[in-house]
Amino acid sequence: MDLDLRKLRYFVAVAEHRHFGRAAAALFIAQPVLSRQIRAFERELGCPLLTRTTRSVELTDAGRQLYEEAGRIAGLVEGALGRVREAGRGERRIVVAFSAGLHVAEAIRAFTARHPGIAVDVLPQRWWERDAPLREGRAQVGFLRHPFDDTGLRTVPIGQETKVACLPVTHPLAGRATLTLADLDGEPLLDVRSRRTSSLDEKFELVASGQGVALVPLSITRSYARPDLVYLPVTDHPPVATCLAVLEEHGGPGPVADFLETATAVLRPAGDGRAADR
Repeated sequence: MDLDLRKLRYFVAVAEHRHFGRAAAALFIAQPVLSRQIRAFERELGCPLLTRTTRSVELTDAGRQLYEEAGRIAGLVEGALGRVREAGRGERRIVVAFSAGLHVAEAIRAFTARHPGIAVDVLPQRWWERDAPLREGRAQVGFLRHPFDDTGLRTVPIGQETKVACLPVTHPLAGRATLTLADLDGEPLLDVRSRRTSSLDEKFELVASGQGVALVPLSITRSYARPDLVYLPVTDHPPVATCLAVLEEHGGPGPVADFLETATAVLRPAGDGRAADR
């Protein structure tokens, strides 16, 4: 079947408002029209998306899955349309996604000095997205930390960084110079398995309030210095690898390949002779 983006937009409005009347008002259409469009969408998909009662609207399992997918679909479409419009205006642009704590400014300066006709935008990568901005077309280059799914990606190793333990200053271990993983046995660890947080700010606020400790890459701590937190090296934690990544389809000559070459030279530590890519 062909995906009707208009019906998808209608569904997202209902999913967010949990009410047909409010969703119809937000969409500036009549409620009966919205109801008919959603029912038609369900028939096309072959499964119910919503459970309707006289007072509320809830998502079915299929509806929840579609709502999750809808954001990615919208990002893909919007990114594609934006690139089409830019091409029509004769513009050339690269978007670089980067993980928190990793800095790409120096690479961008070097690239734009060599290619003044190509604009470069940046996209801060949310911790749970990993390689998603590349696969969804929202970015052409990523400066990322492993691990992530590198299937279909060309990755260029850049470096490694250590992980540190983030603790409140009142913690009994806060006065130590370094820690080992054994020192943290039994500590409530704030990670994706135990307590998912929506941002680093939220995670550090929870740590500062005494609700757990966190293991974070060293570079992140430089942007989150707080008097109520301490960051201690964990000497036996495996280092975290950083890399540049692009879709394999961008491997040929062009602006993305040029940016990759420039960024590799600028961001890789001096004297690092590792293999160029994989």
